[in-house]
Amino acid sequence: MKRILLMVFRSLFNLPFWFFRIFQLCNIEKYDSQTRYAFLHKIVPIVIRRGRITIHVTGLENLPSESGYIMFPNHQGLFDALAVIQTHERPLVTVMKKEVKNTILLKQVITMLQAEIIDRDDIRQSMQVIMNMTRRVKAGENFLIFAEGTRSRQGNTLLDFKGGSFKSAMNAKCPIVPVALIDSYKAFDTGSIRKQTVQIHYLKPLYYDDYKGMKSTELAEIVSGFIREKISIETSVID
Repeated sequence: MKRILLMVFRSLFNLPFWFFRIFQLCNIEKYDSQTRYAFLHKIVPIVIRRGRITIHVTGLENLPSESGYIMFPNHQGLFDALAVIQTHERPLVTVMKKEVKNTILLKQVITMLQAEIIDRDDIRQSMQVIMNMTRRVKAGENFLIFAEGTRSRQGNTLLDFKGGSFKSAMNAKCPIVPVALIDSYKAFDTGSIRKQTVQIHYLKPLYYDDYKGMKSTELAEIVSGFIREKISIETSVID
């Protein structure tokens, strides 16, 4: 919370215009996805820098050359999505839980990104989200899904990835990009405003031929395994 307040305080001069522009860009009939996302991609690095956070990114060359893929990062906290938006140039769509859909500003960002809202307690609605994602990925949109379902709250330790999170990718037969986030939890969840470096590593994608015939639970284990391995390598170097 302290770092969020610091970001807000250092951005007071910009906030009126930013809020105005965000509300303006909620008009999805007038502004295309590239325009809407470009604004977030522009202001997020400014906010992050004012929060005394540096992003170290590797693996951008691993992102498929054509859109229509799904990224699966580990989930450490509220900062995760900001790290992805800063480093990922092409428009992306997120999947968010229903509890946040009416939160001020997040509500507008959901509209801007045309995010999918999922109710984990409603099986029928969850299936509809999976079908929507499959259709949209096939149409060339990129998605961001946190397959753990909730943030870890255990630092750089992963929770189990849920097999159901991979259903859309398997149905769409699209590339799957594992993404390793390291120390992202330190941005907002430690109560500190000390300078921090957050790492984000885009790992080599899995294409349909790589996972064809697998069960979703098997695919979930493989993707989480790649992320665990990368985190282990990078944190051991730091230590």
